[in-house]
Amino acid sequence: MRIPTFICLISFSLVATAQTFTQFVTTQQAAWQRKGRTSLASKPKTEIANIDHLSYKDGKPFISWGTCFNELDLDAIRLLKPEEQNQIMHDIFAPDGDLRFTRGRLTMNANDYSRAWYSCDTVPGDFALAHFNIEHDKQNVIQLVKMAQRWQPDMTFWVSPWSPPTWMKVNQDYPVLSSQWNHQPKERDALLFGEVTNNDPDEMKLQGERGNQFPRRLATQNYFIQDARYLQAYANMFCRFIDLYAEEGIPIDMVMYQNEAYSYTPYPGCAWTAEGTILFNRDYLYPTLKQKHPNVKLYLGTFNTNRQDYVQKIVSGLSDKVLGLGFQWEGRENLDYMREHYPNLHLMQSESECGNGSMDWKAGEHTFFLLHEYVGRGCDEYCIWNFILCDNGQSPWGWKQNALIQVDSRDKTFRYTPEYYAVKHFSHFVTPGSKVLWFQPWKKETGTQSIVFIRPDGRRVVICGTTNDVATSVSVPVGKRYLNTTLQPHSFNTFVEK
Repeated sequence: MRIPTFICLISFSLVATAQTFTQFVTTQQAAWQRKGRTSLASKPKTEIANIDHLSYKDGKPFISWGTCFNELDLDAIRLLKPEEQNQIMHDIFAPDGDLRFTRGRLTMNANDYSRAWYSCDTVPGDFALAHFNIEHDKQNVIQLVKMAQRWQPDMTFWVSPWSPPTWMKVNQDYPVLSSQWNHQPKERDALLFGEVTNNDPDEMKLQGERGNQFPRRLATQNYFIQDARYLQAYANMFCRFIDLYAEEGIPIDMVMYQNEAYSYTPYPGCAWTAEGTILFNRDYLYPTLKQKHPNVKLYLGTFNTNRQDYVQKIVSGLSDKVLGLGFQWEGRENLDYMREHYPNLHLMQSESECGNGSMDWKAGEHTFFLLHEYVGRGCDEYCIWNFILCDNGQSPWGWKQNALIQVDSRDKTFRYTPEYYAVKHFSHFVTPGSKVLWFQPWKKETGTQSIVFIRPDGRRVVICGTTNDVATSVSVPVGKRYLNTTLQPHSFNTFVEK
């Protein structure tokens, strides 16, 4: 039977439309430019990288993009006019905004981007938590959270502490090590490694790569007091924190026991051994959550060490108690191993790298690289650290860090940094429920990396970029066809199926 010509034309048109992509590109000179359409081809124009070792046939759907809520972010946005504050929060959190974040990270007690040290319970020996409260948070971080909830009322949250209350720690102070930025006596540094050492005050700062192994030495004891009364009270603190935040309309559905247990910091922190980590999570935090908050997920993290055997030891001791693992910094080097050996556990990127306060194009390129790496290697959540900071983003402990939005504290103006657009190239189109179809890690010889998603609505998204100084041709497999394109020098690119 002869098929009418107009039906053939309609069929051809539908096929052509389904294989046509709209391009969005960001360069240092121009952000988020919409370009013409690109059609898929039957053959690649450039060599395709061999990535057979990365299989995504049964990959977990992506869950969320999110950010942390810190006091210095609140201070920065409060410098701006009300209408500017609303515009920023809309762009970051609204379902029709730029970044469309749906996930928030909170800290119990102070972190390194609080204004100063504080705790939810400062009364030594308060094992019954009679004095535990979040009054400080109500005046600060919770106000920032509510600004976000106005635009994204369905936002969910997870929490981790930087430091327990000082009375729960062996050094009786908020940092791990002494420095010019705190008042801890230097002799207490002996608690970490069993001897007084000359510590590098810049070890925790971003100075390029921090070495092949991080940390160079592991703590020889837990800074959290290993006494049943303290351990149980601390587990109860998590539950009390969840209860009080729920009263404020802030739902917490996941916890991690510690931020960066392997950063021996001059700011709020706490060192844990593998044995202490297993004991607290297995015998105290897990059963307490199960009893009081059975719907709250327990993840392990945040892992910021590349000592794979050490991480594996902890995970193997708790894999039947936790649902996922959080990684940041050098912890990223464990992703392939963990994905292969613990396929039932969720992997997430728990905090973006902070940079050095430059908030420049190079910082944006690094974040674009990290987005590919974490999501491409199996993470189903991605969490930005500070989303807005003043000037060079300096903390009370001497750090200078980057943010998605930079506020000039003198003239009360703001700008969206290159990192903002690096994130937008992912989060604007890669919706929750999307799955990775293909991933090409960064290739040093070409300066390129690529990743392909399929969204729940069936539309595919191709994201690729280059750090090359010259235009670079790439071919990305999309199903059985190829997206062939030439990338502008130093550019972020997103191609969205029509």
